[in-house]
Amino acid sequence: MGEELKVIVFTLGKEEYGVEVEKVRTIERMQPMTRVPKTPEFVKGVINLRGVVTPVIDLRGRFGFPETEYTDNSRIIIVAVGDIEVGLIVDSANDVIDVDSDHIDDPPEIVGGIKAKYLHGIAKVGESRLLVLLNLKEVLTKSEIVQLENVEE
Repeated sequence: MGEELKVIVFTLGKEEYGVEVEKVRTIERMQPMTRVPKTPEFVKGVINLRGVVTPVIDLRGRFGFPETEYTDNSRIIIVAVGDIEVGLIVDSANDVIDVDSDHIDDPPEIVGGIKAKYLHGIAKVGESRLLVLLNLKEVLTKSEIVQLENVEE
């Protein structure tokens, strides 16, 4: 047995994804956002989260998926990427599970239209469940992080 990795499971469409619990600050309901000019289309704006201005991106838009209307299940997962916190809009955030690191495979070149650079790996959970683990450092490029840091000021 490898080491246990705690992962928050969320969905985009019919696919399940995961992000390490230690990188997640909070999970919030959808809330009004202030649009910021001259940011990429997938950057939906900023929210004021307990006095901290937090940029929010739509993961569907980031991965080139068609965007959908937000529902009562839509959530903003606040994650730490380097020194900044960013909100990720997902279709739903389901549960927290333990993943054995021995059951995480390297990602194939492309999964469901997402390039491998955005992926940390594919986790096998149980008999038939696969979980796509995100590589948060790649979901936002360095230049995008710098752009988002400037949004915060």
